Amino acid sequence: MDLVKITPENLAQEHICCALSNNADCQVLSKKAWLKERLAEGLVFLKGDVRGKCFIEYLPAEFAWAPVEADGYTFIDCLWVAGRFAGQGHSNLLLEECIRDSRERGKKGLAILSSPKKRGFLSDPNYLRHKGFAVADTAPPYFELLYLPFDGQAEPPRFGPSAKGGAQGPAADGFVLYYTNQCPFPAKYAPLIEGMARDRAVPFRSVHLTTREQARQAPTPFPTYSLFYNGAFVTHEILSEKKFEKLLLERGL
Repeated sequence: MDLVKITPENLAQEHICCALSNNADCQVLSKKAWLKERLAEGLVFLKGDVRGKCFIEYLPAEFAWAPVEADGYTFIDCLWVAGRFAGQGHSNLLLEECIRDSRERGKKGLAILSSPKKRGFLSDPNYLRHKGFAVADTAPPYFELLYLPFDGQAEPPRFGPSAKGGAQGPAADGFVLYYTNQCPFPAKYAPLIEGMARDRAVPFRSVHLTTREQARQAPTPFPTYSLFYNGAFVTHEILSEKKFEKLLLERGL
């Protein structure tokens, strides 16, 4: 498998891998607009020349849209290789390229968000531990900041103060959703579920984090998408209409 690097020159025509092929789709538009600005900050988006989800996205941790304190590290936003590519070495290839590039840039190591067990939209902890990653810090209810230091003397990264209350969000009735454009899917699904809540007269507030500073001060380790209900954390997994309907029914709403 060969790797394709997204650049300002090829961004418009290249597919961004997340099962989205229509450049006019709001999800593609939001993600590519976000990427365009991040490329100038050192973000790297590498994908396999295959049809399907097979890519890694990383950037200097100082520019990460997450409440982490990891100066000198590379922060991996996403490492996603679809199950149908399992066992073909694609994850290793992508991660090894990230390691090579980060070493050349003089980085202390890599940092990435995960959890004790495999969860959707978070990197697989079993794979990462197999590759030498260890837990640098934790935040409730289940988030782990994993790291792979290049030097045993490197200070481990940690979550910022705002992330440490991750199971407890803002004091508010109803739902509060935090999201960014780092992932393309919220551009479609955040308005959809907000509309569903509004139709049922269920209080719902969306907080669209549009700057890195806002994301780094978010009350969740995963500002890409975090949903709270009555001040308590519900999920970081991006909800479809069907999944949100189930959640509403479970709460009698």
